[in-house]
Amino acid sequence: MTKALRFLFLGACASAAWLATLSSVRAAGEQDENLPPYKMIRSLQLVQDGIVHGDLSAADMQQFMLGAIDKRLMAADRSVFADPRNVDAALIYAMSGGNPKTLAYLARRDIDGNFDNRITDSLGQYLNGKGGLVVETLSKTIDEYKNAPIGPYLFLVYGNAVSQQDPRKAVKAYDWARLVAPGTNIEEAALRRSLMLSTRAGKIDEALRYSLSYTRRFMTSPYAGQFADIFVELAVASYGDRTRERIEEILSFMDRPRQREVFLRLARNAAIAGLKPLTKLASERAAALSAPADTEPNALASFYSNLVDVPTTGILDAVKDIESIPDAELSARDRSLKEAAQTVAREVLRAPVPKVEASIDSSAQAQADTPSSQTLSPEVLSGSGSNDSPFAAPAVPTASQTAQAEAGPSVAADADPALATFLTSGKNKLGEIDALLREDM
Repeated sequence: MTKALRFLFLGACASAAWLATLSSVRAAGEQDENLPPYKMIRSLQLVQDGIVHGDLSAADMQQFMLGAIDKRLMAADRSVFADPRNVDAALIYAMSGGNPKTLAYLARRDIDGNFDNRITDSLGQYLNGKGGLVVETLSKTIDEYKNAPIGPYLFLVYGNAVSQQDPRKAVKAYDWARLVAPGTNIEEAALRRSLMLSTRAGKIDEALRYSLSYTRRFMTSPYAGQFADIFVELAVASYGDRTRERIEEILSFMDRPRQREVFLRLARNAAIAGLKPLTKLASERAAALSAPADTEPNALASFYSNLVDVPTTGILDAVKDIESIPDAELSARDRSLKEAAQTVAREVLRAPVPKVEASIDSSAQAQADTPSSQTLSPEVLSGSGSNDSPFAAPAVPTASQTAQAEAGPSVAADADPALATFLTSGKNKLGEIDALLREDM
């Protein structure tokens, strides 16, 4: 009886607490309709900063906040914007993923001069995809707002707009945005874009410095994948004795799964670029960071390690290892890369075509292209003799099969630009080898 009364009492307390919470939420919702925009924008900033620090559950709240602020701004009386903080809130809202039409509406009905037309006009053009047209205006205006609440946002916008014309000015603008808004989504975006511009400009030391700052602060950001792509590009272009320790330091700030992902991307790009030592090293590191049960990462590490041996003296072993990796464990891009590697391998193993007189008929020419005494059998190459092997072509190919075989590598290269580089490099090497062999014959 006592136990039953205790449960009844606890249930009543819980119900009362829930009702009190519900009442407070409803009261807050009613008050939100009259909240000053500058207070609402603070909540949006907090949510967006949380997202870049790994709170992905805040994404839905971000959309809710944007909608609530939009509704509040559209319904606000003109007198609300006599407070400069609310003007800043409207501008920050527009630069934080808000509706550009809302800012345009507020600017049109501003007869009191609360909004700076230079800023609203520039943002209107920028947010509608005409960033190049605002560079001159912003370059003359942003210094006035250098220490204002909208300052870091304007410098980020200016950096994006000027990045194509003058990357150095863009990086300088990003640096100021980072300085006055540390730990925010502004710093995350500025770091990521500074890294990209520095990498493309060949500023290795700067790019490594930006990479270190990013990994120490924002590796849980949903945009960390974009950072990883740029960092891999930087590592492939600069890896050597001088940069090895700095790259290792940057990677040390990542957890094991992220380190493995970066090493796999590094191995893939290095293999396509033909950098054998770096490919082997990255593949070994990725494998070492994988558990035996991680079949897909281990398969990728083996695939990239063998890919760089095509074409080299170890091509037969490489082809066998590549053939042994199931397509199901590869992504669509890696399956295309596998097909490209097989295409190059097939060309390497093809006997050179000797110069022949025009009087030789086409059938004799075909026999000269693939002499049975010099070409390995499909069974030897694939290890299985399966007709599914790309080396096991049918004895009499149909017209459609021939067209598909000719178009396959081209289609794969179009789907992934990296494949085009890989295939072009391979074909150039093959052409040189064939030319030397013809001279000897």
